[in-house]
Amino acid sequence: MPRILLINPNTTQSVTALAVEHVRRIAGEGAEIVPVTGRFGARYIASRAAAAVAGHAALDALAEHGAGCDAVYLACFGDPGLAALKEVSPVPVVGMAEAACQVAAEGGRRFGIVTGGALWPAMLTEFVTLLGLRESLSGIRAVAPTGGEIARDPDRALAGLAAACRACAAEDGAEAVILGGAGLAGLAARIQPDVPCPVICSVEAGTRAVLAAAGTRVRPTVPPVQSIGLGAGLTRLLARGPV
Repeated sequence: MPRILLINPNTTQSVTALAVEHVRRIAGEGAEIVPVTGRFGARYIASRAAAAVAGHAALDALAEHGAGCDAVYLACFGDPGLAALKEVSPVPVVGMAEAACQVAAEGGRRFGIVTGGALWPAMLTEFVTLLGLRESLSGIRAVAPTGGEIARDPDRALAGLAAACRACAAEDGAEAVILGGAGLAGLAARIQPDVPCPVICSVEAGTRAVLAAAGTRVRPTVPPVQSIGLGAGLTRLLARGPV
């Protein structure tokens, strides 16, 4: 049975619990999930500054809790720290946004993204460009509440999310829409009947990708890093270099 380290790099335990609930529902008895919430940083990530801190928190979580795990699931849409985690991890690392975008673009589909938080469209456009999928992106729409606010009161957000998804299809030409964010776990199925194209749950897409990747051995690529002031576990992890 693969052991999956699930990292939520924000500091809201309830969001971690929500993501874990849906991951376990998908994985069933086929995997052991080790959930970790960021030890420091923003309550919910909705800005570049918060994302930068979250990347550090994700590395810290890997260093402290990665031993014995077969894969890492970065369960945060936007994937803060994803490239850095892949540099240092001896097991596969899958990002929620990375996996969802790859699923959405399958078969040459154009896809849209709907998420919570006004600053995310520009940040996610850059992210999709780095994935090499910019030509497949039809548009990004952000609803007013953040993902954290949606997680606290999902029923109140459903109508706005469904309207944004419909606009992605009707106005932007999306052939699939990603509902992005750990705080939005489970909502794609609830709004699908009101949207004329497939709605992809980012939590589900990432879960299926990390289960498929678990057990594959990878080689860390970053050379040993000398550091000051980091946690003991992260200091050791960075100093180790490729093995």
